[in-house]
Amino acid sequence: MSEAARDWPAALYAALKAAGVRIAGYVPDAGHKRLIELARADPAMRAVALTTEEEGIGLAAGAWLGGARSVLLMQSSGVGNCVNALGMVRECRFPLLMLVTMRGEFGEFNPWQVPMGQATRPVLEAMGVVVQEAQRPEEVAGAAEAAARLVWGSYCAVALLISQRVIGIKSFQEQAAQ
Repeated sequence: MSEAARDWPAALYAALKAAGVRIAGYVPDAGHKRLIELARADPAMRAVALTTEEEGIGLAAGAWLGGARSVLLMQSSGVGNCVNALGMVRECRFPLLMLVTMRGEFGEFNPWQVPMGQATRPVLEAMGVVVQEAQRPEEVAGAAEAAARLVWGSYCAVALLISQRVIGIKSFQEQAAQ
């Protein structure tokens, strides 16, 4: 297994840094845990904890207007919280990079995650967001680099969906232990 596959969050963080991302908005998420830790530890990166994912849309708009590049980190269940705000992205045509860890897919244990997990792609596409996917750990950093080029090259919204196969399958036993 390659280094990128073993530590895909570090490879993803390096790709974000190379793309000039300086602000990372996030709602705490186990799938993004390591990426969030890397952002918080870097004095050149501003990691902003959000109370809801839609706040990240406003954060990204403000960052762009202030001359900074940002990324919004969220879980697929948070996509539903962003629908109205994504209308602003579409109408104002500002660049938005979203990294979405998927739930409700391969091996899901929590039935509450399934509906939005299955609806994530169609909801994003209905709002005019370009949707790309990473199915394996070694694909994540390269897919993020390509998504970032598209976002800032064309002033559009792109969501990179990071498969549940990448972030790992959870179980009720694991959740109870945490």
